[in-house]
Amino acid sequence: MNFSGKYQLQSQENFEAFMKAIGMPDEVIQKGKDIKGVSEVVQNGKHFKLTVTTGSKVIYNEFTLGEESEFEFINGEKIKAVVQLEGDNKLVSTFKGIKSTTELNGDIITHTMALGDIVLKRISKRI
Repeated sequence: MNFSGKYQLQSQENFEAFMKAIGMPDEVIQKGKDIKGVSEVVQNGKHFKLTVTTGSKVIYNEFTLGEESEFEFINGEKIKAVVQLEGDNKLVSTFKGIKSTTELNGDIITHTMALGDIVLKRISKRI
């Protein structure tokens, strides 16, 4: 399955609790909680380019499945992780104690990040 496309955030659960858990300042959390960010995915085989635009902030990450890559995390920190494909529609990685799962079903992407028992769930729809 090809993940390529533009997706706009439709809903999210536990945003504030998750952002607090990773150390984001309250003012940043309050500014970001209602922004309907847009993610653009360009997939070429096992290679992915991901651009996430949230208000005026743009995060650009690039990775190849199964290879360690450096990512800019949502708090601006640089992290290293390996993204694996599970089945044909699920991208999974683990970094800094967080399990990240991105699942594509039709025109809907469900992205979850779990830190202990705090799970951020974000649902985006292809635009």
